[in-house]
Amino acid sequence: MYLIATFLIGLLFGLGLILSGLTDPGKVLAFLDLAGAWDPSLLFTMGGAILVAAVGFRLARGQPASLLGTPLRLPAAGGIDRRLLLGSLVFGVGWGLAGFCPGPALASLATGLRGPLLFVGAMVAGMAAFSFLEGLAQRRRKAASAAVTRACPPYGAQLL
Repeated sequence: MYLIATFLIGLLFGLGLILSGLTDPGKVLAFLDLAGAWDPSLLFTMGGAILVAAVGFRLARGQPASLLGTPLRLPAAGGIDRRLLLGSLVFGVGWGLAGFCPGPALASLATGLRGPLLFVGAMVAGMAAFSFLEGLAQRRRKAASAAVTRACPPYGAQLL
């Protein structure tokens, strides 16, 4: 039942992306072109999505599990930091250059066109590069922390 429900939810999401025009890079780029031939129609799509998400998050608050019975892990509110700003910048530049963001790009793979395939390939490569670099940074932080602990043992450890 879980697999059928997740498939149907994904299908509904993909159909929504197609019907709203978010899978058409030309329409997205026209929406982002504030100084030229601006097409504000995607504002209604975004406004509707924000409204539905706000209601969904409000209903989900305090619930231990989703409607499908899986543990419900809502994102914790966090501050604005360098990682968030850089990630937003990369996302925005990619969206503005290609006219795709991840969901619509995946839905557009069904067209068989080269553009969505190249975008998704670049997206997966970027995700892999991030994962590799993040793992490297974590190992470096762990090694640096261990070196500091060896050089400066906790107070009282010398007495043992």
